[in-house]
Amino acid sequence: MTDKPVPVLRRALNLPWLVFYGVGVTVGAGVFALIGEVVRISGDHAVWAFLIAGLVAAFTALSYAVLASAYPRAAGEAIYVKMGFGELAGRIVGLGVVAVAITSSAVISLAFAGYLGALTGFHSSASVIGVLALLGLVAWFGVRESVGFAAIVTVLEVGTLAAVVIGGLPLLATEDAATRLATLPSDPTSLVAVFAGAFLAFFAYIGFEDIVNMAEETKDPHRAIPAAIGWTLGISLALYGLVAAVAVSFPDRQALVGSNAPLALLFERTTDYPAAPVAAMASIAMINGILVQIVMASRVLYGMAREGMVPVVLGRLDAKRATPAIAIALITAAILALALFVPFLRLASLTSFIILLIFMAVNASLYIIGARLGAPEKLRRWRWWGVFGAVISFGLAAMEALS
Repeated sequence: MTDKPVPVLRRALNLPWLVFYGVGVTVGAGVFALIGEVVRISGDHAVWAFLIAGLVAAFTALSYAVLASAYPRAAGEAIYVKMGFGELAGRIVGLGVVAVAITSSAVISLAFAGYLGALTGFHSSASVIGVLALLGLVAWFGVRESVGFAAIVTVLEVGTLAAVVIGGLPLLATEDAATRLATLPSDPTSLVAVFAGAFLAFFAYIGFEDIVNMAEETKDPHRAIPAAIGWTLGISLALYGLVAAVAVSFPDRQALVGSNAPLALLFERTTDYPAAPVAAMASIAMINGILVQIVMASRVLYGMAREGMVPVVLGRLDAKRATPAIAIALITAAILALALFVPFLRLASLTSFIILLIFMAVNASLYIIGARLGAPEKLRRWRWWGVFGAVISFGLAAMEALS
């Protein structure tokens, strides 16, 4: 009797697909949902909050790129930290990555309900339940199909953010806006406000790190993954800086920070066109963000199961679709539970805090692995970068904890 071949993940992704995936999970949901809150916290210095958050992300992005080029495997962070600190630390970090995917997707689900309510007047937990059930099915269907869907939505959401920026360009030309944007945070109060805003804005950058978990479904992952991380972060930083500049320049700040759909309001007030198209695109952007997080988190559990770090059942692949169906179902159910029962801002802050601790561990692992005899040359060359990244990640998390 011939044994059936064991299903394996399909290498169906190249660099463009990975960039679409990375931009899709990073750009959109965070800025659509949180721009009003960051402006409320940091005021005229909201652009600086996004830039500081992007700087923190950039330090860690290089560490991820270096580690992924040497060890292109699913459950990337868990593997890196396991190699650096041992199996227990790797297991904790891997589960932390899954927790981030779940909490951030719950945030996005609630933001989706808010934008859908602004568009249709229908604001209910039923919309959250329906979208999560649909996205769980899409994630089960296949990675190429999931990322293909994400690519289409990514084009739409980036185009929507570009429309908001273009509509707000006249605001940037005013003398008042120039004064606001040129004023540097210098006194203690404004500095605290900027870093508090940066902590929340950091949520908007979460996603670039997910690319490493697609390593076993990527062609030539040693080159494609580092390049995709760089492209994703660069595109995100440029878009966020421009959107934040327009938001800071908007004269009716109270309306902006009090809106459930801040970018839709911004577009409507600056262009005199209806807010409905932006609200619709924002809702679609939310869907995209949730989908790619479900796909990523299921691959983390799959990779951890193969390493013996979680129950082996979570590593089982559907024989027909070659996707980790049980892991997908578990993650989708957990997202739904949090979205229905935990407040929005608490979820966003928790997500940022957990991911900063994960970044600190990954950066420190780069130094530890790179300092060992026989380590790959690239890791040895960049090991001190891991120290800088760890210190910066820890600093932002500690400032938020102390505040």
